[in-house]
Amino acid sequence: MADKIYNVLFLCTGNSARSILAESLLNTLGRGRFRGFSGGSFPKGQVHPMAIELLERMNLPTQGLRSKSWDEFAVPGAPPLDFIVTVCDNAAGEVCPIWPGKPMTAHWGIADPAAVEGTDVEKAFAFRRALKELESRITLLLSLPITSLDGMKLQESLRSIGKQRTAADT
Repeated sequence: MADKIYNVLFLCTGNSARSILAESLLNTLGRGRFRGFSGGSFPKGQVHPMAIELLERMNLPTQGLRSKSWDEFAVPGAPPLDFIVTVCDNAAGEVCPIWPGKPMTAHWGIADPAAVEGTDVEKAFAFRRALKELESRITLLLSLPITSLDGMKLQESLRSIGKQRTAADT
């Protein structure tokens, strides 16, 4: 199973900022072992411009990123999902589709940078903070010995990542 690629779907209500940042980060940090996707329960229809700007500034991929419904991942022919991670509080409480293959789920709440009001500098800082929190949590995910953990321990580990204080929290 060492050559298995794990598919991770990051969910948020609007699929315009946090879940998009997570998708790009995982596709870079996962180094071919993990593939990131993102979706939303009520997608905004466009990626937040500050999310794209930050990803480009950090030399992270932006090609193919789009705001889309999570329904795309619950239909025949969709990529088989191993993990589903909600990154906003709204999506965590919503009724999700029934996911084929019963992937493991977790909630990693991240403050919404798109909701920040203030100067452009304050907004940019909020996006940077969200990116750093996601990077810390994704790094923890990538460090899990997935193949050696039983299902219950892996599920527990995945959920505990969302409860970790990250460097961005301090």
